[in-house]
Amino acid sequence: MVKGNYQAVVEKIILDGLHGPYAVARSSELGLITFPVKENDYPEPGIWVVLTEIRKKSAGWRAQTWRFLEPSDEKQ
Repeated sequence: MVKGNYQAVVEKIILDGLHGPYAVARSSELGLITFPVKENDYPEPGIWVVLTEIRKKSAGWRAQTWRFLEPSDEKQ
């Protein structure tokens, strides 16, 4: 697992994924990262998010948790 928080921009939402709904975001550090979302609670494309608990899987990077980027994140 990769430690730390990664800021990324949401590129698309997939609501009918094989293992449930998920989002795809692009990070300047890791490239594309997927993360799970709830069907009625997900960020729209173009929104910045903070991804944590990131793991490398055979299909690419996967974050276990996410939250919306906040102004205080920009000061770090």
